[in-house]
Amino acid sequence: MLASVKTTRMGLLTAASLLLSGMAKAQAPEAAAPAKAAGMNEQELLFWVLLGLLGVLLLVLLSVGITIVVQMKPQLRLLYNLPTVHGTWSGKVLGLLVGDATLVRGEYRDELLDHDYDGIHEFDNDLPPWWKYGFYFTIVFAFVYVGYYHLTTKGQLQVAEYETEMRQAALLVSAGSDDPTKLTTYLALTTAADLSSGKSIYATNCAPCHGASAEGKVGPNLTDDYWLHGGEVNQVYKTIKFGIPSKGMVAWKGKLSGKQILQVTSYALSLQGSLPANAKPPQGEKEAVGKPVAGL
Repeated sequence: MLASVKTTRMGLLTAASLLLSGMAKAQAPEAAAPAKAAGMNEQELLFWVLLGLLGVLLLVLLSVGITIVVQMKPQLRLLYNLPTVHGTWSGKVLGLLVGDATLVRGEYRDELLDHDYDGIHEFDNDLPPWWKYGFYFTIVFAFVYVGYYHLTTKGQLQVAEYETEMRQAALLVSAGSDDPTKLTTYLALTTAADLSSGKSIYATNCAPCHGASAEGKVGPNLTDDYWLHGGEVNQVYKTIKFGIPSKGMVAWKGKLSGKQILQVTSYALSLQGSLPANAKPPQGEKEAVGKPVAGL
């Protein structure tokens, strides 16, 4: 008995000494701060402790719920068999607890129909309710999607999302001469020398895709009022300079100077309304009435 008391006393003294040493270390100067920074801070430790406690609590609640259902299964079976409960939605949910999977597999299963051909019988099976309700959900979702994205145009489609992301990304880089988002304020060149130079550049570089008279071949027709990427002089200049790789339009910024690009831009816009033979059908959107088309 005396030995047991001494052992207990020694244990209490050891625990007290460990507690006091821990408190002393906590009150010591912040010499060990760098070592603490490498580990887990108090907030992270508290988060994981609470998350663990939440997980344990959920497991306990799940175990208690399963135990209650198992213990009360005879009473739940009697309740499920009541005519006022059996056919209701809540009754079908209750049926899952007592072993009736009608809510999952449907009401009719392997029901023999009156079709009989050469000894072959036809059976009827319900579509699973979860499948039917999922199908109804896709129909409702389709109407909501079309209304939100295509009728009200409140939602952004893929192209609009891409353009928005590109504008946001442009804010992270400085706007220089090679920045495709930088707005230029060029006016179309109208002198005969510039238009002649533009015509020569067009014949060498642009005619293979857009046609000798800009009637359109692989590329679109440049003589009508419809434009895929804008028909204002600065928009056409940007298209020629940076290209549209996804549409097969190459970038000419490393092959033509800025003045040469403006010259060929001005020449292409001077062909507006020329009505060439074998013109390609319009593509893109028509420019708004009154919108300047290079002032030509």
